[in-house]
Amino acid sequence: MSDKSILVTGGAGYIGSHVVKQLGAAGEDVITLDNLCTGFEKAVTSGKLVIGDTGDAALLDRIFAEHPIDTVMHFAAHTIVPESVADPLKYYRNNTSNSRTLLERAHAHGVRNIVFSSTAAVYGVPKEPKCSETTPTRPINAYGSSKLMTEWMLRDLAAAGGPNYVALRYFNVAGCDPSGAIGQSTPKATLLVKVACEAAVGKRPGVSIFGTDYPTPDGTGLRDYIHVEDLAAAHLDALTYLRRGGKSSTMNCGYGHGYSVRDVLDTVSRINGEPLNITEEPRRAGDPPELVAATEKIHQILGWMPKYDDLDTIVSTSLEWERKIAAQDPSAYWPA
Repeated sequence: MSDKSILVTGGAGYIGSHVVKQLGAAGEDVITLDNLCTGFEKAVTSGKLVIGDTGDAALLDRIFAEHPIDTVMHFAAHTIVPESVADPLKYYRNNTSNSRTLLERAHAHGVRNIVFSSTAAVYGVPKEPKCSETTPTRPINAYGSSKLMTEWMLRDLAAAGGPNYVALRYFNVAGCDPSGAIGQSTPKATLLVKVACEAAVGKRPGVSIFGTDYPTPDGTGLRDYIHVEDLAAAHLDALTYLRRGGKSSTMNCGYGHGYSVRDVLDTVSRINGEPLNITEEPRRAGDPPELVAATEKIHQILGWMPKYDDLDTIVSTSLEWERKIAAQDPSAYWPA
């Protein structure tokens, strides 16, 4: 805990809201900035919510002037890969240009630390199945490129005397708060676990497997799925590291092992007690057979110790949230 405040951009969204909840539990003073285009006011369970945009320099100046902010945790971004291919300038505007404005105003007000929500999409289609932080970055869509450009801005600003930073490259984030207080209600979500859980509760007619002939144990794509609670904890570990004077760093955030598409769908079916309606489709362009994080660096530098490295737990917490939405439980929230 500190006598300083933390600005969380995008804190009403899926990952940001889980971090805000953990920051509140740790006694931190949190200010969330979110335009609610995909986030939810009810998801902000701690601190103050300011409705606005990360590209609004005047609003940022006011927030920084009114609060003793030493750290920015930056989640605000568009995240749908197919949309980024169809409308790349939307992604460069929000994910890159608005990040530039945020960094400029944060630096002008003396912010010392940035924790940035980056992505494994910066690696594109890697030649090796396990990605380390030194794996070449070759994004194949505007989502990955827009995030990588923000990493470069952080690097160059830090070298010029700006804030120190930790950029966390997320792998496949899934699961929900085990208490059921908050969850993933992102509209038009494309992440497999959520899609499968939506199919399980009848929100979707079924789920597709894209590619069954990969060189993997069961022929389907292998991915590193990380529970959102463990990912959120990594942000708090990064906060502690930076406040103690840690040097700027970029780190993968995953478990270091993968599950196949069939593993995930079988687990959802088993836990839900009913088989999913599954169709098999051809491979999608750009999907690597396997994408798994090398995680030595985050364990070594942050001392990060995940607690939810279990596919059943990931699926169970996701499914419970989808059941609340399907039942229109007033304690849940979902797009209008």
